[in-house]
Amino acid sequence: MGGLADLEVSVTVRAALSGVLVADFSRVLAAPYATMLLADLGADVVKVERPGTGDDTRAWGPPHAHGEATYFLSVNRNKRSLAADLADERDRARCEELVRRADVLFENFRPGTMDKYGLGWERARELNPGLVYCSVTGFGSGAGAALPGYDLLLQALGGLMSVTGPAPGEPVKTGAALVDVLTGLHAAVGVLAALRHRDATGEGQLVEVNLLSTLLSSLVNQSAGYTLAGAVPGIMGNRHPSIAPYEVFEAADRPIVIAVGNDRQFAALCRGLGTPELAADPRFATNPDRVAHVGELAAVLGAALGRRTAAAWFESLTPLGVPCGPVNDLAAAVDLAERLGLRPVVPVPEADGGTVPVPEADGEAAPGAGDAGGGAMDLVRDPIGLSATPPRYDRRPPRLGEHTEEIAAWLDS
Repeated sequence: MGGLADLEVSVTVRAALSGVLVADFSRVLAAPYATMLLADLGADVVKVERPGTGDDTRAWGPPHAHGEATYFLSVNRNKRSLAADLADERDRARCEELVRRADVLFENFRPGTMDKYGLGWERARELNPGLVYCSVTGFGSGAGAALPGYDLLLQALGGLMSVTGPAPGEPVKTGAALVDVLTGLHAAVGVLAALRHRDATGEGQLVEVNLLSTLLSSLVNQSAGYTLAGAVPGIMGNRHPSIAPYEVFEAADRPIVIAVGNDRQFAALCRGLGTPELAADPRFATNPDRVAHVGELAAVLGAALGRRTAAAWFESLTPLGVPCGPVNDLAAAVDLAERLGLRPVVPVPEADGGTVPVPEADGEAAPGAGDAGGGAMDLVRDPIGLSATPPRYDRRPPRLGEHTEEIAAWLDS
């Protein structure tokens, strides 16, 4: 088993998962996000797509860039696309051969779909006993197998919308598909753990991740409050059930967040606002006091914060150790990351097989950086920093079926 050694693109940057071959039968977001993370770390990801249409997200636009949906581009870099119809005998035979050679298989069809094509877990382990087989579903493979796993539906059924919104009775979804992203992260962690076991024992295993279980786990303090104390949380707008002040206020020009986590920070906030006496007020002296009197506290702080701009408060309160900041749009958020030296955007080569010099957060170029050639596509960088084996950015998201000919030739040999 291993990567497509005779077809691999030369990559000068050392890669942590070099030699790991991933057969990626997934589409949309959760599992493709997981396989992109593995690809960034050096895995050879072969994305199997239906001829003619491909991944659903290829049609999810606007916006578009480079003539393609940015939704698809956001989670598919560093992969190769193999167009294959699982209902076609020849294509299915090629996919079986891909499974035989793979280290990892990802799929997120409805339970039973892969079995129908002879590529379910039991059949796959016969083809390849060392295979790590990751199945991502919405509600598991049991009683919830028939339910469609769309992020918005999960946010509703899984309780996230019940704690998110401006006021009680006004539930809203998050601005990004966070349940899908969190599920992808959990899937990637599970696969890496299974690969560690496989490397030690030679045995593959089934990794199962579902969106509902991921969401319940990711609700952390809210879910623990229910399981341990029977507390069913509700919508509190931008306030926190256990911390105060921890919400959005209106500055003179735009909203600003104050996120005070302890009494020391609250005292610093009071000094910075010119109201040091508030720290000794018995209503606000401790965090439980502030939570109990959060409405009164918000009124006092709101009046003070309304006297200056959000930027002015950010500049004056931050040096005092007060966690605060204006509510940025995405452009301002990327600009902030740039100013902090985090290099949030990386150029990914348009020409297949190129490499792009990607500075690390300290300003140094990544090892083995070279010239892109053919232009580059700007994407948000992988957030994982590795000192010896950093993420790579050597292949743009593939066009549908772009690598079918070369992969098919290898599988047929």
